[in-house]
Amino acid sequence: MSETISTRPYTLSARPSWKALTTALRGDALGAFPSEAFEQEVVVHRLLGRSQFIINRPEAIRHILVENAGNYARPAPTIRVLRPLFGSGLFLSAGEEWKQQRRTVAPAFAPRAVRILARHVATAAHSLVTDLKASNNRPIQLVPVLQRLTLEVIGSAMFSLEMNRYGSELCHLILSYASSLGRPTLLDLVLPLRIPTPYDLGRRRFRRRWIELIRRIVAERRQQSCGGSHRDLFDLLIAADTDRSTLDAERLADQVATIVVAGHETTAAALFWSLYLLASVPNEQETLAAEAGSLDLGAEAAAGTASQLVRTRAVVDEVLRLYPPAFVIVRQAVEDDLADDIPIPARSHVLIAPWVLHRHRRLWSAPETFDPSRFLPGAPPPSRFSYIPFGVGPRTCIGAQFAVTELVLILAALVRSFRIELGERRTVRPIGMVSTRPENPPPFLLRLRNDKAALFSL
Repeated sequence: MSETISTRPYTLSARPSWKALTTALRGDALGAFPSEAFEQEVVVHRLLGRSQFIINRPEAIRHILVENAGNYARPAPTIRVLRPLFGSGLFLSAGEEWKQQRRTVAPAFAPRAVRILARHVATAAHSLVTDLKASNNRPIQLVPVLQRLTLEVIGSAMFSLEMNRYGSELCHLILSYASSLGRPTLLDLVLPLRIPTPYDLGRRRFRRRWIELIRRIVAERRQQSCGGSHRDLFDLLIAADTDRSTLDAERLADQVATIVVAGHETTAAALFWSLYLLASVPNEQETLAAEAGSLDLGAEAAAGTASQLVRTRAVVDEVLRLYPPAFVIVRQAVEDDLADDIPIPARSHVLIAPWVLHRHRRLWSAPETFDPSRFLPGAPPPSRFSYIPFGVGPRTCIGAQFAVTELVLILAALVRSFRIELGERRTVRPIGMVSTRPENPPPFLLRLRNDKAALFSL
């Protein structure tokens, strides 16, 4: 059965919508995308009386996320599931409230601030390399190591605080929520927000525990005196709040929670996939080690060094293509719209999925192949709207530059110090849970390099 809404390719998915829904509700959000979505520009499901559009046409994506972004809101199930984590912070706010929050948060991620943040990244990377040298070639599970690392980076950059006392509880709360209460249920999809589901009771209990933890962190940071200049993101947030009523206690906690979750979980996942792919392609790993060579990865030079790591940046871009941390953007049309000749009825759900878009057979050559040369200087750049690891438009990720800088510097420090190998040779299945995570990550072997580059002081 097919249906035509324009003269361009359009497919009504042959896969039963209920099967895709069941797959997603069981925690396999990536497996719910039909195979034709990786080949067609537009695929439509019918589910619960509504159309669900999977859009892979770059010009339509431009229209939806940039030109007419105000017509596309977060659907109620998304708000219901994510509000316990993000509250009323930047991620879930809308309209004038969102604009005000964006203006308040933006200075914390300006280029000047990112240069400050690079110092925190370099310091954390140096500590990580020192700790990992003690592994003595023993198999090591890197996922928890990388989670602690990225949490330490965001903690030190945000608060100038050691996060050891909070790390275990933060990681436990985020991952336990993602694996249970963070998964939408059928009732979440059919009931309006004003009617609570049984899961909402658990989410409220989680919210109380979560916000209490964030407030403890904020309270500890407030007790510190802020010297004569900005030292971290917390200082910049407070300084940007010229209207002192804007960042009240709960709003500040929500902003902090948003940055902690976004800056910790997604970056740790991207680092895992980077190391997994480099362990599978040793020649590429050696190229990165040679590039880092004798570059100064110390705290004071880190910001300048990051721009010299051209091949490492290309690897990071390719990893973000294959394993985008934010694997899907979901919106609901407020009013009828026409997106590059595609009629979008009001109340329809629109899915723009980087997981699908970045592997689309009409947009990429050999889309399943790990090929960093796609992003090297001189290579034809991908369409801005076919490569969106941080989203696009007014709601693009405000911390994108910081995240890329962090990934580049940490990856360079690791490959320069170690030859990274897989402890078990097997394919790792990605799952969509908060970010694009490995379902059953293998152990890694880190073999200390004996050459001069490895011994160069960080």
